[in-house]
Amino acid sequence: MSDYTIKDKVAIAGIAETAYYKRGAAPVSEFQLTLEAIIQAAADAGMDVRDIDGFASYSNDRNDPPRLAAALGSPDLSFSNMFWGGGGGGGSGAVANASAALVAGYSKYVVVYRGLAQGQFGRFGQGSQARTISGAAAYTAPYGLMSPAQSFAMRVNRFMHDHGIGQNPLKAISLASYHHAQSNPRAVMYGRPLTAEDYDNSRWIVEPFHLFDCCMENDGAAAVILTTVERARDLRQKPAILLAAAQGSDYRQAAPAHNSPDYGTSNFKTVAKRLYGMAGIDPKDVDVCQSYENFTGGVMMSLVEHGFCAPDEVEQFMTFENFQAPSGKLPLNTSGGNLAECYMHGLELITEAVRQIRGESTAQVPNVDISMVCSGPMVQPVSDLILRK
Repeated sequence: MSDYTIKDKVAIAGIAETAYYKRGAAPVSEFQLTLEAIIQAAADAGMDVRDIDGFASYSNDRNDPPRLAAALGSPDLSFSNMFWGGGGGGGSGAVANASAALVAGYSKYVVVYRGLAQGQFGRFGQGSQARTISGAAAYTAPYGLMSPAQSFAMRVNRFMHDHGIGQNPLKAISLASYHHAQSNPRAVMYGRPLTAEDYDNSRWIVEPFHLFDCCMENDGAAAVILTTVERARDLRQKPAILLAAAQGSDYRQAAPAHNSPDYGTSNFKTVAKRLYGMAGIDPKDVDVCQSYENFTGGVMMSLVEHGFCAPDEVEQFMTFENFQAPSGKLPLNTSGGNLAECYMHGLELITEAVRQIRGESTAQVPNVDISMVCSGPMVQPVSDLILRK
């Protein structure tokens, strides 16, 4: 193994989330939500929040590190980092960047955070309200292609057409997320189960996405604190050790106006290879997976590109039974994920991956050794991480 790696050198030592709210319903500001999550994560780790000296986020988070450090009383801000790109593609990438800072010796304790208060700043899930449009959108919006659901549906439709895939795998992903949310009191959809009939009868948003194929829109915040494995051993929680992380984008995936040459992809083909190469494992070694669902179709494509099944095996592999904790072949999104727990741009998937390692999930998979997170299908760039005991 090369010395130039973060493998086995960094651990997640503290995790936390605020209460999760429906979009626009948070009673306090986005900044206060973010502070609350960071303070709670430090308490979970059993450390003084003022010892945090590094900050990393993604998706153009508005809560800048100098202001957070001032509010928390941090005496020395040694690292501040933003992962480029919108959506959830940077969730695992922000963890990777924080890990790099720790291994390089820039910081001792780095917090990765995400805060959202859409009532304060506006929605993500609708088309632009601007009076003029420039760039790639100028080639699509005049023809009615405006929202994220519409854009991603086109790529998923291509994948499904190319490989003869029907609606059932998307339904299975949705049903699994809602099923797991029923045992998770943090979940926004806790107490609101979804049946196969409810899914089938729900309205189309844009084919192939029914209502329940689409993520929620929420307010709240989440945070994870990383440090070196040596320091983590002196803290309160059993450390979740970072086995691997990878980030990036396939060839010309950001080519404007839907011109990427590999159109029906979730954009993980090169990233997954590097992830498994660093970890030294294969897909069969993964015990539980948290895969970002902006829409269920992206999860389907991501699981294929991470080697869990071939495209022509999707209908057989991607079933509710196989995704269900505790005994499915690949328990998936065991907290409810973006569909049914909360849309915290996927940072809640990382906290759930840690809980599975700790043995604290509300849908715990027995004897978890390897816990994976896939962050942000079909955006550019995307990222991954793998945790171990």
